[in-house]
Amino acid sequence: MNPLLAGRGEKVLLMGNEAIARASLEAGICVATAYPGTPSTEIIEALSEVAGECGIYVEWSINEKVAFETAYGAAITGVRSLTAMKHVGVNVASDILMSSAYSGVKAGFVVVSADDPGAHSSQNEQDNRWYGMLAHIPVVEPSSARDAYYLTKEAFELSTRYEHPVILRTTTRVSHTRQPVELNGDILREKKCTGVFDKDLDRWVLVPANARKLKTRVVGIWEAVMNNEGREPFIRVINPGMKRVVVASGISYTHAEEALRLLDSLNNVTLVKVSLPVPLPPKPISSVLKDAEEALVVEELDPVVEMQVKNIVADEGLDVRVHGRNLVPGNGELSVDRVLTPIAKFLGKDTATPWRGVGEVSLNPPIPPRPPVLCAGCPHRSTYYIVKVALNKAGVRDAVFTGDIGCYTLGYQKPFETQMTCFEMGGSLGIAHGFGKVLRQTVIAVIGDSTFFHAGIPPAINIVYNNSRVIPLVLDNSTTAMTGHQPHPGTGVTAMGLETRRILPEDILREAGFKTVVINPLRVKESIDLLTQALKDYLKGERIAIVSRMRCALEVLRDARRRRVVLPVYTVIEDKCTGCNACINLTACPAIVIPTGSRKPVILEELCAGCGLCASICPFKAISVKNQPSTEWEKLW
Repeated sequence: MNPLLAGRGEKVLLMGNEAIARASLEAGICVATAYPGTPSTEIIEALSEVAGECGIYVEWSINEKVAFETAYGAAITGVRSLTAMKHVGVNVASDILMSSAYSGVKAGFVVVSADDPGAHSSQNEQDNRWYGMLAHIPVVEPSSARDAYYLTKEAFELSTRYEHPVILRTTTRVSHTRQPVELNGDILREKKCTGVFDKDLDRWVLVPANARKLKTRVVGIWEAVMNNEGREPFIRVINPGMKRVVVASGISYTHAEEALRLLDSLNNVTLVKVSLPVPLPPKPISSVLKDAEEALVVEELDPVVEMQVKNIVADEGLDVRVHGRNLVPGNGELSVDRVLTPIAKFLGKDTATPWRGVGEVSLNPPIPPRPPVLCAGCPHRSTYYIVKVALNKAGVRDAVFTGDIGCYTLGYQKPFETQMTCFEMGGSLGIAHGFGKVLRQTVIAVIGDSTFFHAGIPPAINIVYNNSRVIPLVLDNSTTAMTGHQPHPGTGVTAMGLETRRILPEDILREAGFKTVVINPLRVKESIDLLTQALKDYLKGERIAIVSRMRCALEVLRDARRRRVVLPVYTVIEDKCTGCNACINLTACPAIVIPTGSRKPVILEELCAGCGLCASICPFKAISVKNQPSTEWEKLW
C-alpha cells in the first residue's frame, strides 16, 4: 500500500518531501503544481501517484512561474493549493510571488521552496528566506522530515488565518531524509475543490492606485504575524532562564541539539527552536534574552535570524552579546560536526577535546572519487561527437558553445567541451544572443527539451526578432532526465498519466523562423552528413536550428527490461584492436575501460547500453556486436 494513503494513527516511513505531500492531503488541497527540480521533485511525484484516489488535480507545469500562477489562481477562488519548486525556481516565479503578497488569497496557499545548501545539485546555494523578507510573506521552516509533516499543516492554517501566501522553506536534508512519522490526521475526502471568483477588482487588479492601498494590508499582516505567532509550533523555548541561549532555525536546530547532547550541555543553555524565521516574532526572543548574557544563532547560509535577533536586542535595549556568523560557517551545508566546535567555543569548552561519540569514520579501502559523467549510452554523448565532427567537416573553427541546466551540462568536460557557460534555465540562448552580437565565431546554444519549454522559447524568438547569428541545439531525450524522468510538453503525457497533445521543439523553432534540422544520434554517420550540410547552409547565411532526438538511455534500458527486448552489447575484437584508444578518448564512455597492465580497452558488458557510438568511431572496425539483439530494439530509442 502507498504510505501516503495510510490511516490516522499509523506510523509510516516518509521522506521529507513525501511528508509534505501527505500533510497537504490532510490539509485539504485540491490543486498541486510544480516544475521538477531537486530537491523538491518528490512532492509532486508522490501526489501524482494518489491524485485520482484522493480527488485532487496535480500538474507538472511548463515552468515555476506558470506553476505558481496555476496554484495561486485556485487559491484566490477559495480552493486550497500548493506549489513546489527548488530554490532557484523561485527566481523564475518571483514576479507573481511579490504580487501575490499584495492581493493575498481566499484559501490556504503554500509555496514550497526547497533550498540546496552546499549546492549539491544547483548552480548556487541561495537562501530563500530572503524572499519572505522581500515579499512580506511568512516563512515556515521544518527541522526534519517528521517536522515537515506537522509544520506543513500549520503553514496551511497560517495562510488561511491571514488570507496570505506562506513559504515553506525546506533544505536538501529535510527534503530527502526519511523518518518514521505517526500520522495524526486523515486525508480529507470531503473538501472544497470548486472555487468561486469574487470579482473584487480593487484587490485583484494591481494597478498602482490599488497596489498602494494593498501595501497597507501587507504591512498589517506582517505585524500581526510577528505579534501573534510567537508560540508553538513556530517558536519553542526549551529550558528557559539560562545565561547562555542557543537560537537555531530549521534543520540547524537538529544539529545544534545533537551537538549540545554530545557536549553534555543540553541542560546548561536555553535552546530556542525557530520554525518561523521570517518574520521572527520578537516577544518570545526578547523574553528569553532579557536575563541572558550571551546568545548564539545557528542557521544555514545567511544570517537571516541573526539579523532579526540583533534588531530585537537593539530595539529592546537588552544587554546581551549575540554571536552568529563570527562562529558558525556561513556557506555550505551544516552538520553536527560543523556546528559542534562553534557551540563548544560559545560555551567556553576546550575545542581540542574529543567529545563523546564524535570522530571521523575511516573506510578501508577508501571509496574512490566518482565525478559525474554522462551515462553509458547517453544520447548527448553521441550528439556532441556528431556536432564536433560536422563542425570540422563544414570548416567551422573555434565554435563557442553556450550551455544550460541539465544532464547535458556535463558536456563542459573533456573530450566534448560543448558547454562553455552555464548560469540558469534558458540562459544558453540568451547568452548566445549576446555573444552573437559581439563575437565573430560561430555560436551554438545547447539546451535540453524540457529546459527549452521551460525558458528557451522567448530567447529563441528574440534571436530571430533581433537578427542574431546563433544556432540553437535542442537535445531532446524525451523526458526531464536530470530530475528523475518527469514528463513535459514534448512527451505527450501529463503528470497524472493522461495523454495530451505532444508539442515538438522543431515545430516551435520552425514557426519562429529557423530552418530546423532533426538528427537521430543513434545513426552517427547519417547525422554527421545531415548536420554538415546544414552548417554549410548556415555559413551561406541560412538561419538554422538543430534538434537531436534520441531517448534517455536509462529509460530505454528500463523499457527493454520490462518488454524483454534484448539490446545490442558491444565487444572489442582484440586481434583488430591496435590500442589507439579513440573509443575512450572521443567518447569518455564509462562502459569502456583499460584493464590494469593492458594497453587495449575492453567494454564492460554489464554497463553497455548498445548505442553503438564506439563502433562508429573505431577506425579499425575492432568493435562489433557480441550478442543477438531483438529485431525491434532500435524502436526503443
